[in-house]
Amino acid sequence: MPARQPLPYNATAARINETLERTVNAAIRTWDKVARPLGLGIRISNYDDLNYAFEGGVGDKLRKKHYDKSLRLLWKAEQHASFTTFRDCTRDERAMMQLAEQGMTKLEKRELKRVRSDEYRQQLKELYTPEQRQAIVNILSLIGHGEAYAWIISNQLLGQVKSTGGRAALTMQVLEEAKHFVVLREVLEAFDCEIPRMQAWEYILLENIVRAKGLEKFFGMNVVVEGVALSLFGLMGHSFPGLEFLKMFHLDESRHTGLPHSYFEEFPMTTWEKINPVAMNIRMLTVAPLIPLIFNVEKDFAVLGLDVFEFAGSVLRKIAHLTTRVGFYLPVPAPMLLWEINLMLNAYSYLTRPGHKFRNFMTAETTSGEEMLKVEAEAFALKNQAPAAAS
Repeated sequence: MPARQPLPYNATAARINETLERTVNAAIRTWDKVARPLGLGIRISNYDDLNYAFEGGVGDKLRKKHYDKSLRLLWKAEQHASFTTFRDCTRDERAMMQLAEQGMTKLEKRELKRVRSDEYRQQLKELYTPEQRQAIVNILSLIGHGEAYAWIISNQLLGQVKSTGGRAALTMQVLEEAKHFVVLREVLEAFDCEIPRMQAWEYILLENIVRAKGLEKFFGMNVVVEGVALSLFGLMGHSFPGLEFLKMFHLDESRHTGLPHSYFEEFPMTTWEKINPVAMNIRMLTVAPLIPLIFNVEKDFAVLGLDVFEFAGSVLRKIAHLTTRVGFYLPVPAPMLLWEINLMLNAYSYLTRPGHKFRNFMTAETTSGEEMLKVEAEAFALKNQAPAAAS
């Protein structure tokens, strides 16, 4: 695979965005430090992004004793109760049954073992420059921190969904978010780079979703956060050597983004729940922090030869498609909102990218690889994943 060439970016704009983010971050962190003991402030979760762990520390001993053991002993109905209608084993697991093995698939075991090895660390150093490795860590840490919140929020939703099937689906999502968090954390450590704290914009986005009630929490989690995660894994899982394991994460996220549609087929939203002006504005405010977040990661994307605005167009188009398909309507019709954001991205590009010519970023498709494109086509109920079909 030919090496990607870095893209030019406006250093002045990058410094301005970084300064703005640091200023906002300092303000909200200071406010939280003072106000949280009083029950106020932005933060209500127990996640410590400065240490990339939940409050109370990493707890590896407890994790290995309970979480890892639970995964090893995770049983499948197809194996132990073959007379039922459950078909919950993968092809690899069916082969593993013949060997009397349980737990993770062969692929998962192989990938996790490789990530833990010194050979993998050396491979990363040979594949990527220090600047590129740091850029990858900066980008994937956005999802790493997001997985911590996904773990929290999916657990909150577990007590709110109806039906045994609904709770079963959310239970598996809780399990998968836990797996994503602990595995991705170990992967990022293998890069031997600093794992950054959450950016202020992500902090605001995720804390607002934790605080949200009812359906708006469902929207924030399974449409917005999972939509971004799905797109990032789709972007990096095929094109970046050493990160192929992200395809497994991508497959999980496709189920998570598809859950609202499946759930509302069983328990439809009322018309008022769809068009309630207060709810629609809450949804808009939930999405809003994504815009400054996009500006602030432009440099990291550029280092890897990626255009962050193409990624933004791809992910926002998919989120907009999900909102319309499910019934999580916004105050502005999705096509109009996408066009307005596209104008904003082009205006920013005219100011910061010499020689920029107007383009429709919303038609970009940044997921690559036939396998992952097929997964997304099924998740979004599209005949194909071409931009024209998705826009």
